[in-house]
Amino acid sequence: MVTRIGLVGCGNISDIYLTNAALFRDIDIVACADMKPAAATAKAEKYGISSAPVGELLDREDIDCILNLTVPAAHADVSLAALDAGKHVYSEKPLATSLADGKAILAAADARGLRVGCAPDTVLGAGCQTARRIIDEGIIGTPLLGVASVLSHGMEHWHPDPTFFFKPGGGPVFDMGPYYLTTLVTLLGPVASVQASGQMGFATRKVTTPGSPLFGEEITVETLTSVQALLEFESGAQITFLASWDVWRHGLQPLELHGTLGSMRVPDPNWFGGTIETAVERGDWQAQSTSDLVFGAANYPAAQPAHANYRGLGLADMTRAIADERPHRASGALGLHVLAVMAATLEAALSGSRIPIAERCEQSAPLGESEAAALLSSSS
Repeated sequence: MVTRIGLVGCGNISDIYLTNAALFRDIDIVACADMKPAAATAKAEKYGISSAPVGELLDREDIDCILNLTVPAAHADVSLAALDAGKHVYSEKPLATSLADGKAILAAADARGLRVGCAPDTVLGAGCQTARRIIDEGIIGTPLLGVASVLSHGMEHWHPDPTFFFKPGGGPVFDMGPYYLTTLVTLLGPVASVQASGQMGFATRKVTTPGSPLFGEEITVETLTSVQALLEFESGAQITFLASWDVWRHGLQPLELHGTLGSMRVPDPNWFGGTIETAVERGDWQAQSTSDLVFGAANYPAAQPAHANYRGLGLADMTRAIADERPHRASGALGLHVLAVMAATLEAALSGSRIPIAERCEQSAPLGESEAAALLSSSS
């Protein structure tokens, strides 16, 4: 059964969701809305859908689920309003910018018997799912330790309005952290505790994005822009998590794991595919491409594809799960757990304390090739 989707938030990320919607059998984005009516009108005309004010869209009877692509600070308000209107919700990451709001979203959904899904769904791509299979098959043994690194010099050189990246609810932990932390939880299970330290590397950031209306303006930094954390998992694995927008250049892998029998390099968690490298004991690295797997082939950007980008996959899995009456993988519970880990990371960095994670989740079921292919439309 096709689920009718209403999209709220017509910013940069909306194009890939609207483009990818046609790939999936069970979703149909029928309308969009934005606090800026002109943005919704332009997006509706580009993709051949209708537009409406946010309140009207939430109340429409021909919409089953809201795709919440608003800025992070608005995630909770829009998701709660959608649930109050009787709609399922799938939200861009993070689930909310505070743990209290995240809990409120899941409580509202439970009270109404509705589903909540949350990005990132990159963990359902061929890269992360192949890494999950390698771990589940015991190829590297029991994971013991590793390093996850998301390091750059921020967003002010490419985003048209990077202001929110440097405000509370932004920063590298809340913005890019969900990709890395969700990948780690998918591979290793839930996090038990966090220790961390952090800093603001620069007091202000100058916008240098060509064509930005804010070009040349200074943004006051109000959140940590560098964090070094130690994550201890319920499984016993210990992972160093490095997240910084104060780094000009580096040579670290996105994610490297070390087990009792070998080691593994996992591709960039921001994308759905990539090459996985494994080394058993003292052997050489062996590369394994995922480009021939479902949701592993490069498709983005369209003109010169360099990355596998299938955003919307988590929404497609959620809508199929509703019909099949099974748990969905990019779930609200997973989003809440990752939110709790991010909040604890910042708290630990500011307090110097070890913070236990009370909001746990179950490790999601693997997404096999046949089940992944079944999510595609017949024309894909």
